[in-house]
Amino acid sequence: MDNREGIIRATMELIQEKGERIGDITVREICRRAKVGLGLVNYHFGNKDKLLEVCVERMVNEIVDRFHSIQGETAGGTARERLETLGNLTFSFLFEHEAVSKISILADMGVPKEDDNTHRTYLAYLPLVSACRPDWDQRTLERKTFALIVTMQQSFLRHKVIRQLYGTDLTVREEREAFHRAVLSDLLEG
Repeated sequence: MDNREGIIRATMELIQEKGERIGDITVREICRRAKVGLGLVNYHFGNKDKLLEVCVERMVNEIVDRFHSIQGETAGGTARERLETLGNLTFSFLFEHEAVSKISILADMGVPKEDDNTHRTYLAYLPLVSACRPDWDQRTLERKTFALIVTMQQSFLRHKVIRQLYGTDLTVREEREAFHRAVLSDLLEG
């Protein structure tokens, strides 16, 4: 394993250990864990924030890949039920891993890439949205699926504003699921 990969693995371990306290991770701690000199973090990544973005992207990629297997596990329900289940799982992940999720979404917004986590999530949702609305042409399907993903991301990032404006507390599972059902209705039926 080269130094770069060792730094990534050490940082991912620290992220998992620290949970929501990602900001507490220091470059010294990373380097000590990876058994490398302090200058290598800057050499390979530029700074700690860029390193954290790389690690979070890798972690979220693994979760998005799991969404594909989850789709198979929920195969017994209707397409709408499977889409709702996947959305509830996505929202739950966002709120249960708030620090990681925020880094991932903001990194994708700041520097969109063809294979970033937002796009990978979009690709996981596309077949389910298509199954819900087989009457939509490809452009409509793509646009509405993109709108669903962006709505979920923005709802997560702005959940305090949503609570103030609409009285919906997205940190509460039941309220989050009701909100998600309403968003699905708006996008699929509206």
